[in-house]
Amino acid sequence: MKDLGSLLINEIKNNGPMPLSSYIQQCLLHPTFGYYSKKTVFGVDGDFTTAPEISQMFGELIALSILQTWIDQGSPSQIILTELGPGRGTMMADMLRTFKSYPKFLKAAEIHLVEASSNLKHIQKTRLSEYNIVWHEKLPKFEKKHLFLIANEFFDALPIEQYLRKGDNFFKRTVQVSDGKLEFGLEEKPTKNYFLDMRLSDTSNGDIVELNLSAAKLSKNIGEHINNFGGAAIFIDYGDWRSLGDTLQAVKNHEYCNVFVSPGELDISAHVDFEILALNSGCAFSKLTTQGVLLERLGITERANNLAKSLKGKALESHIAAHRRLTHPKEMGSIFKALSLFPKNSPCPPGFSFCINTDQHFKGSITPLSSSKESGETL
Repeated sequence: MKDLGSLLINEIKNNGPMPLSSYIQQCLLHPTFGYYSKKTVFGVDGDFTTAPEISQMFGELIALSILQTWIDQGSPSQIILTELGPGRGTMMADMLRTFKSYPKFLKAAEIHLVEASSNLKHIQKTRLSEYNIVWHEKLPKFEKKHLFLIANEFFDALPIEQYLRKGDNFFKRTVQVSDGKLEFGLEEKPTKNYFLDMRLSDTSNGDIVELNLSAAKLSKNIGEHINNFGGAAIFIDYGDWRSLGDTLQAVKNHEYCNVFVSPGELDISAHVDFEILALNSGCAFSKLTTQGVLLERLGITERANNLAKSLKGKALESHIAAHRRLTHPKEMGSIFKALSLFPKNSPCPPGFSFCINTDQHFKGSITPLSSSKESGETL
């Protein structure tokens, strides 16, 4: 096969309709034709730009939040510093540069990066060559140490399943072949699980519900470690407290397109359901906060003003535009949200607020939480 589309069509013809999650996984991570095997996926020459690629301020401020959390938890002498899906290593580079001003923290940190793409791993190793780093393809079971973990635009790229409500049942969407082309299909038998059962109260006939069970499992593993051994996690992504509707999207050359056009050449993602990440974590979690509010609380405007003093001309214009793009409600400031996990009865990481210490977990149902638009936060 010369392309991923032909390979997937042949596989479906031989084996029947494919789960949507399997299709997404193949499109993104196929060892030969997968999207992340491309040389360039970030920035102007790629298909999308993440916050760390826009300005160094993003990584610097998140680093300061982690640093203060480490201090609040007693400045432990041995910790694990981890990033999930580090991209080109830009954010970790900015964070580690910031930590150099606090050598005690950097000395305590054992750095781990979780990256499934061999191409991106090579880029990260080049960029972060001065540091002693351990790479993993999947989140490992860490030693019993404080874990400080960052995941920026990571969960949106994890494969999801979609379910269409018909009456009081949900039917899983699949990928099938019709007239030689890929398209959505639907399983004949309904899917039954408590994640879907609890959505009968807030959905109607014809609604689509998205579930990312791999994200829920990851959050559970991370949260249980943090609750037992200390640390904190910061998740930043686009999405909301509870997912509703079809948010699956594909981007090519910075433009949206059909998810079945040119498999392997598209960045495929879906909005993150932060409710599942929070309530399945098994530890305390913050109120969901918009990226703009988080960065303002951490002092981005003051930092931007200080950096601007040494800039002029196009460099200054670019700097001002970066600040706006990261924080303005009509840019990334509102669509991107942030959630922090931390041990029960511990201080909330700086930048986050209205901390919730909860024993709620998924045990067959979720108590719907109310919404608040105060300060760009939702509960």
